[in-house]
Amino acid sequence: MAISETARSNHELPLTTTDSSSKKATAKKLTLVPLVFLIYFEVAGGPFGEEPAVQAAGPLLAILGFLIFPFIWSVPEALITAELSTAFPGNGGFVIWAHRAFGSFVGSMMGSLKYLSGVINVASFPVLCVTYLDKLFPVLESGWPRNVCIFASTVVLSFLNYTGLAIVGYATVVLGLVSLSPFLVMSAMAIPKIKPHRWGSLGNKKKDWNLYFNTLFWNLNFWDNVSTLAGEVDNPQKTFPLALLIAVIFTCVAYLIPLFAVTGAVSVDQSRWETGFHAEAAEMIAGKWLKIWIEIGAVLSSIGLFEAQLSSSAYQLEGMAELGFLPKFFGVRSKWFNTPWLGILISALMSLGLSYLDFTDIISAANFLYTLGMFLEFASFIWLRKKLPELKRPYRVPLKIPGLVVMCLVPSAFLVLIIVFATKIVYLICGLMTVGAIGWFFLINYFREKKIFEFNEVSDDLDNNVNGEHPRVDDHDS
Repeated sequence: MAISETARSNHELPLTTTDSSSKKATAKKLTLVPLVFLIYFEVAGGPFGEEPAVQAAGPLLAILGFLIFPFIWSVPEALITAELSTAFPGNGGFVIWAHRAFGSFVGSMMGSLKYLSGVINVASFPVLCVTYLDKLFPVLESGWPRNVCIFASTVVLSFLNYTGLAIVGYATVVLGLVSLSPFLVMSAMAIPKIKPHRWGSLGNKKKDWNLYFNTLFWNLNFWDNVSTLAGEVDNPQKTFPLALLIAVIFTCVAYLIPLFAVTGAVSVDQSRWETGFHAEAAEMIAGKWLKIWIEIGAVLSSIGLFEAQLSSSAYQLEGMAELGFLPKFFGVRSKWFNTPWLGILISALMSLGLSYLDFTDIISAANFLYTLGMFLEFASFIWLRKKLPELKRPYRVPLKIPGLVVMCLVPSAFLVLIIVFATKIVYLICGLMTVGAIGWFFLINYFREKKIFEFNEVSDDLDNNVNGEHPRVDDHDS
């Protein structure tokens, strides 16, 4: 049964079954405030994890990095997300953009690279959570207690995700406010102790550019991940741009205030600025009570980060099933909570397996794969402007194509740095995953041709979609 003209004119993608379509139509949608905090947790979740930038390059370069990098990277990525998510508000997100620009192969590669970077990123949050917990409970520093804690936290948090995106959205509001509150207290109490000359220090050790750039990138990227939730947002054409604007400002302020406070008030050896140092600084500034409060906040932040990014990964699989890049069963929804339970399960299992890698390698691998996907995203954005100039864009970046090229070239230069400074193990992991993504495209095509699984129809007829209509998708096999 073909999707109706009304649905297509509103840019809505069909679900994999008639029942799930009716469920989705009546499902509770995300509103502005929960969406802002979901974006916040997709990207940051608080200043937890910014400390290695100081360890790598000293206070001055760390501060400059978090001041300048949002304009080089975060703002352009948020602008692209705002334009394309409002033009194509379906759960495929960036997969839809690449597919519409360059066809099914590039769409599949975009989906695979971004999905893999997403689940690798999800794997880092239980590790980050336990890293803060082991400062309160040293037994969690290594061995089976640490492994059991990572496993248990992944299972429990995945179940919370299963209960529904609206619940997750409101949970992130509470988690965000509670996890940030100790930093506001610490920053206020640090004011009398601040010595501004400390902000100008370049550090006393050799610069670790790999750690520095990866820390900035990891803390300020993934703005486009929320695009995979576009189909779940109430009035996305208006809500998305405003939510992204608020989230960009909120995220940058949340990083900079504690960074200025701690680097100005605390003088320690540069090597101590590793992940989790903010908690130690809180004890130096105010006492053990604030250290414990920040460690609790870190755990809550990790929960929010996990929930937001697991949601994006799971709904991306559903969107790819709607587009025909995956078998229909990848889009199946729970009868009880109307959530893509299979996508949640697959994403959680993959992240669980990856969570036992070294934390730095996890971050670097996620960044590398995300970098490859971003090259495709920039190209898709510019090509869609050229190929579909009459496409209805409720929000439009106020630049012509030459300006858009410049806007994308600046962050692209930074992406090249991420690739250049990667380690051998990251090259190996990402190389194998990229080859696997190419092989996956041909394997899926084989399954489709042999009718081994049921698929929605994939259309590469992009020229007929000037009015913003998605490719026709039928409920039968392609």
